[in-house]
Amino acid sequence: MPNDTPLIKVEGLEACYGKVAALGGISFEVREGQIVTLLGSNGAGKSTTLRAISGLLAPSAGRVFFCGEEITKMPPHEIVKRGLAHLPEGRHIFKDLTVLENLELGSYTLKDNNERKRRLNRVFERFPILSKRMKQAGGTLSGGEQQMLAIGRGLMASPKLLLMDEPSMGIAPLIVRDITNIIKTLHDDGTTILLVEQNAKMALGLADYGYVLDTGSIVLEGVGSELLKDEKVVKAYLGG
Repeated sequence: MPNDTPLIKVEGLEACYGKVAALGGISFEVREGQIVTLLGSNGAGKSTTLRAISGLLAPSAGRVFFCGEEITKMPPHEIVKRGLAHLPEGRHIFKDLTVLENLELGSYTLKDNNERKRRLNRVFERFPILSKRMKQAGGTLSGGEQQMLAIGRGLMASPKLLLMDEPSMGIAPLIVRDITNIIKTLHDDGTTILLVEQNAKMALGLADYGYVLDTGSIVLEGVGSELLKDEKVVKAYLGG
């Protein structure tokens, strides 16, 4: 790796919803250039982990470091400015706004209009269909196109790290392959990705490293290709 300092380092992270503990003190790291996946059943704490990292949920204990700087108590917009983008589960595009307006919101912290145009052009090069749909309302797009829009909006922040939460959810099986290829391309272009994905086979096929969560704790970790062969993972997540 180009740097010994992890891009993201999570230490003893705990989080609660009311009195219900969602994370029980997890620790892990993501290094520059990696795809790292978090696996687990519904309610295991995967989405909560991403929300705590990006500042959308205040942890009850533990620390999060990004590029060596602690961001645990930092507001979300400041975390975005530092180069961390979060693509939430369910896409959360603005359905009444146009594709262009959705994308421009992804660069709301940017004051340089020329740089914004450059980023828009890069998104349109990556997703030509969005260029064709530029003036359409986001809600009129297909599920796959909406996911492309959500990813494009995240890329407008020019992130060093992309948190992706269930990118294949609600997508037709044929389009899942396209989403997989998009993630591969992002990785090949140098984007570091922390991926939460119910489709364990897809996630582990992409990931350099994986962590398995169960009721808010990490119970297993390893190289992605090795976890694909692990009997516990096969039985629990791959239908073995």
